Amino acid sequence: MTTFSLIQGMDLTPANSFGLSASSRFGAIITSPDELAAAYEHARAHGLPVHVLGGGSNVILSPQFDGLTLLMALKGKTLIGQAGGHNIVEAAAGETWHDFVVWTLDNDLPGLENLALIPGTVGASPVQNIGAYGLELADRFDNLTAFDTQSQASRSFSAAECRFAYRQSVFKAEPGRYIVTSVRFALPTQWTPILNYAGLNTLPSDASPHAVMEQVIALRQSKLPDPKKIGNVGSFFHNPVVPSDIHVTVRAANPAAPAYPQPDGSMKLSAGWLIEQCGLKGAREGQVGVSERHALVLVNHGGGTRAEVEALAARIKAAVFERFGIGLTAEPVFY
Repeated sequence: MTTFSLIQGMDLTPANSFGLSASSRFGAIITSPDELAAAYEHARAHGLPVHVLGGGSNVILSPQFDGLTLLMALKGKTLIGQAGGHNIVEAAAGETWHDFVVWTLDNDLPGLENLALIPGTVGASPVQNIGAYGLELADRFDNLTAFDTQSQASRSFSAAECRFAYRQSVFKAEPGRYIVTSVRFALPTQWTPILNYAGLNTLPSDASPHAVMEQVIALRQSKLPDPKKIGNVGSFFHNPVVPSDIHVTVRAANPAAPAYPQPDGSMKLSAGWLIEQCGLKGAREGQVGVSERHALVLVNHGGGTRAEVEALAARIKAAVFERFGIGLTAEPVFY
């Protein structure tokens, strides 16, 4: 029978990119799917709630969790083969996302370069359906394997079963039920760069995959603070998608408001722009503030608390709703 190593009083401060002081009553580092199953069996037998962390780059943690926290450390990445004009590549959930992107390009497997430097792990990528610079994970997805905590068994998911939408998936809709253990990607064998996004459209049409990746990295670094230097979780709010009539109202009063048409006729607005128009760039609640570089990012100036994060987030949401009549939704999960 597979077992796992239980850690008492696990410090989670280094396991969350916002840098909040946090700990868990129990913890474990998971290096195989069998260990994951054993940990859930232990939690069920002892009545312990369970939290699962990957890179900790999209969570706001409580100071103390009275349960079992599992740190996903499953490793491995490989080229499975080719099918339907695509290279099928698999990576384990604990692989760092950006390192995986670099690995694909270094092995002449382009297709993920627009998603470079997104923080977090491979396992977290389908949960959020991560996206940037004209590409979403769903555009390169093949299938994945996840552990179902209800049936205590692994199962595979097709793209349709994942129910991908803008920063959404079945894994986010049913939080805690499915734990992703590996993901397979379909990368085009006949690759062409995706450059129809501001900042990338300056590249030549025959730009190499590495050139696109380097440009994406430069763009992200110019806008977003490095969590290794100042705690943050990247974009804190979703860009709101609103019906066309609401967009017309907003645009009538704010002609410069950025907006991006969606396939269903709705419009995606810039949450960062909305926040900045409310005069909140640089605003603070104690040691937690809105980044001076990008209004969509909240930062920990040192010693920040979850209560301060919640207070500042509530203040921002209230200000945007009062001025524009638009509700904002936080991206990170509050544990």
